[in-house]
Formats: sequence, C-alpha cells, structure tokens
Amino acid sequence: MAIALLTFLAYGVLTVSLVTQQFMASPPRLLTDPFLQLPTETSVRVVWFTEFEGDRHRVEYGENLEQTAIATTIQLSRIREDQKSRVGEQTEDGQIYTSPVMREVWRHEAEITGLTPNVRVPYRVRSNEGLRTISSNEFTLAAKPLTGTPLKILLTSDHQMMPLTPANLQKVVETVGRVDAVFVAGDLINIPDRASEWFDDNRGGAFFPSLQGRANRTLDQDDLKIFSKGGEIIQHAPLFAAIGNHEVMGRFSMESDLNEQFNDPYPQAAAEQLYAQITAQNAQNTKQLSPDNQQAREWLENNTFNTDTYEEIFTLPESESGGEKYYAVSFGDVRLVALYATNIWRVPSLEPDARGRYRERQDDLNDPARWGYGQHIFEAIAPGSPQYTWLEAELNSPEFQQARYKIVMFHHPPHSLGDNVVPAYTDPVQAIDRDAEGRIQAVRYEYPKQADYLIRDVMPLLEQAGVQLVFYGHSHLWNRFVNASGMNFLESSNVGNTYGAYLEKQRAVPTGYQEEYVATGDPNNLQPVIPSIAPLLGDKGQPLPYISSNEITVFSILHTETGTVDSYRFDAKQPELGVVRFDQFSLTAG
Repeated sequence: MAIALLTFLAYGVLTVSLVTQQFMASPPRLLTDPFLQLPTETSVRVVWFTEFEGDRHRVEYGENLEQTAIATTIQLSRIREDQKSRVGEQTEDGQIYTSPVMREVWRHEAEITGLTPNVRVPYRVRSNEGLRTISSNEFTLAAKPLTGTPLKILLTSDHQMMPLTPANLQKVVETVGRVDAVFVAGDLINIPDRASEWFDDNRGGAFFPSLQGRANRTLDQDDLKIFSKGGEIIQHAPLFAAIGNHEVMGRFSMESDLNEQFNDPYPQAAAEQLYAQITAQNAQNTKQLSPDNQQAREWLENNTFNTDTYEEIFTLPESESGGEKYYAVSFGDVRLVALYATNIWRVPSLEPDARGRYRERQDDLNDPARWGYGQHIFEAIAPGSPQYTWLEAELNSPEFQQARYKIVMFHHPPHSLGDNVVPAYTDPVQAIDRDAEGRIQAVRYEYPKQADYLIRDVMPLLEQAGVQLVFYGHSHLWNRFVNASGMNFLESSNVGNTYGAYLEKQRAVPTGYQEEYVATGDPNNLQPVIPSIAPLLGDKGQPLPYISSNEITVFSILHTETGTVDSYRFDAKQPELGVVRFDQFSLTAG
C-alpha cells in the first residue's frame, strides 16, 4: 500500500498517443460551443474548448462582429478517459482503453468588456489550427442585468448523463424560450475527471451538448422511444453552479478505473495520518507535513479528494475564503448564495462486503487505509468554520439585505422525501468494536440527528436573514416544502431517473444503532406541499406531493417579474400530452 501511494508523488502531465490518435483523426473542430460565465455590469466571459492547442483563439462580437477579444488558453490538467468511458469507438468496457489515459483538452476564455446592461450583442468564437480557422455559429451575450429587469432563470440539478436530461433541456427551450441564467444545484456529471462525460459521450447526452442543443440522445427501450438534442441555452445565458458530490474526485491513479477513484475520496485528517506513517517508514523521505512542503501538498491532493476539474472548467464568482467552492452573486433582482454542502455518498447496506455509510467492509477492518470513513463531509459548514463565518457575513451584507429575491443554493437536501436526506448531515461518529484480545470486530458510524449542521446551524441563519428560497438536489425527485416562517424549499432534480420517494415505502435504515434513522417522510419534520396546479395522482386517485419517475422529467423556472417559481413536467411515455405546468408558488419579497 505504501509503495503504491508513494507512486502518486511522481504524477505529472502525461500525454498518450492513443487518445490523440482517436480524437484528432477527423478535421479539427470545436469541442463545445461557447458558453457564458461571470457577467459583471459591463462585461462577460466567453469560454469554449478544443482538442487542439491552436492559436489566435478569439471572440468576434458587436455590430457586424467587428470587435475582437483575444482568449487566454490553458490545458485541463486531470481530464482522462478510461476502461468505462463511452467515447469514440469504445462502446464496451475496456474495448480500447485498458487503464486511464490523459486526454488533451484546451480551454479558451475571453473577456468581453464595454457592454451596456440589458443590451444583447451578437458574437461568435474562432480558433486557428494551422492554416484552418474553425468558427462557431453566431449567438448573443449580455452584461449582468439591471435590477428591475424581468428574468427567467432555469433551476436544475443532477444531470449526470441521465437518459432524459437532453429531452428535459430541449423542453425548457420549447416551453419558455431563451432563459436569462441557469442555476445548477450540483451533480452536473457522474465522474468529474472523465472528459467524455463533459464533452462527447457517444451515447449522446454529455453535459455541454445537452445544454447547447448539440446532444444526440436516442432512447428506444421498453416503452420509451424518443430522440432529443438538448437545448441551446448556455450560449446565451450564464451558468452558476454549486458543487455536488459528483463534482468531487477521489484518490488519483493511472491504473484503477475512474469510477473506483471517484468512489475513493479520503478524509483530510486520515490522509495526514497515513502520510506521516508512510514517511516515517521510508528512510529516504522523512519530511513531515508543513505549509512549505510541496511534496506533502501534492501527495495529499492525490490521496484525498479535489474539485480541480470542475474549477478548471468553470469561471464562477469567488469568495475570499472559499474561492469558487462557495460564493455569492447579484443577478438582476436576485442575490444568489451558492454553498459547498455535500458529502460522499455511501451505500446503506449492512452486509459484510459493504463499505457503506454505516459500516466498513469486514475484509478491511485491519487496514485503515482501505476504510471509507462513512459519509464524510467534504467542506466544513459548522459554526466556526470558514464557510459558516463567510455565510454569516454574506447574509448581513448590503448586497444580500437589499436584494428583492434572496436565494440559497446547495446540493444536499435539508428537507426531502428522497433517500439521500438520511442520515443527518453531520460528521460520522466512529465506533470500533473489539473482542477481549483487542482485535477489531466491527467499525460502525453513527450520525447524531441533533448535530445536523444544515438543520441545526444553517437553516436558522437563512430564516433570520429572510431567505425566500432554498434550492437543492441529490435525491433525483421533485418535491417542495414551506416552513413556519414562509421559507420555501425546492428540490427539482428529477431530470431522467429517480432514487424513489419515501412517503409510504421505507428507506434502508439500520436497526440496532444508537441513533434514530427516519424510514419514511421528511426526517426534519416538514410536510411536503401538494403541487398547486396539476399534481400527479397515486394508485388510489390521491394527489401526490412529489414526482419520482424514470419516464417523467421535470424542470423549474423562476420568473423575477412576478416572483413566482413554475415547475413543468414532460412524460416521455406520453409525448402527445406535451409539457404540463403542474406547480407554482410565490416568493415573498423582503
């Protein structure tokens, strides 16, 4: 184990000719259309990707496209393909790639300045590769809108390459036309370091094609027969995202497949202990962890978890303490606060072979380097943490207090009928059972409900600050709640598959543990709201307070002119019914 882990210290940029040959065999092209990022009162960023380094990457914009902005270019540092990629000619596991290989992808970004608020400007991007000039189609961009501007904002989450995601986004455009911004509450893809999930998965539903109307997803299985291309959305509208558990990559390897690496994040404290043990055993490397020890920092990043690819792909607002991981931004009448509130997902099973949320695998009991440490939290949000301290200051800022609509977005649900709201959002409490000789018999994890950081600590802050909407995802369903003070909670993440709603059926919760784990309903004691317009009906004809379906896809739109949030559904088994608006609620200003 120590030898394998130490090999990560030698990690560098690796170029593999197999990838270059496969993806550069055809004439050069843009890997994505351009998309918009980080608008200000007078500017906006334009970003696009290619598989060639090229030169003179630029944005042409304005009347007759007479103005030019030159882009800066970086190469993504961790993006790879592997045994389980569905890309190019690989349609089965290991068909071409037998281990992870680096993929050459370049990101280009230009800042368009001198814009006038509420005035849209035509633009296109162009990249040179040798004697070739590759151009995008023409789109429109704009600076950040003024307060009082009527906006339509798409609220979405958990795209994750799901079968109906392109259809969902295609129906957004067909139903409401061009939106002004996109708020994504995490889980944009499945494996953050797998390039094809962002750009060109051969099943037709990668992240960027789906949001740019360039998808090519055909479903012909069971009763589902549908072709969808996604929606031309982010070429015209800036995207703001929150980190979900699927934006976090685990321990790095150039041998194990990317799924295994994604499922193997290691807590920082445990990794530091492991590093100390390894260096103590290695006579040639006795340096200890310290702020100026570059080797230690690289080892810890490769052996804990990171959001490097996510942060390289997007240009988001930044906070002083969290960078792009958590931030706040004003957009028209909206003040959006995006938090980093997510943890690793573990199976609820109590079987001996489960490295789960409640236990370690039986075979791993004597090897802590193989422990999963339960559903550990990636970024602290408890009182006293940098994120919590920043949030307190943000909620008291003039920008937040004066906003007409105060919205907080993060990934993990505080209230939900879904499976993933259990156990409580808190640090796992480890219990080790030993026999009379001191041998480990079991390693278990408890999650004290009274220590739920979101419910105990964050929600009272938001309520006191007058937040009108808390938006989140994670459980792949639609449901909403309202608390006693009128604060709205919306989970709108049923875009193409579901993990179930637990209003009557029971979650897989452990018995015989000290803590109480809630099997049905919202564990935090709110009643779900029945959709206000056209709820689905249950087997007995009763209106259902949720949508949890593998055939029905849902999206939500915030209309700032009226302060209402509309939710729409589309039944892929009954496309003749069209898109149905099934719920509407109002955000109370102030």
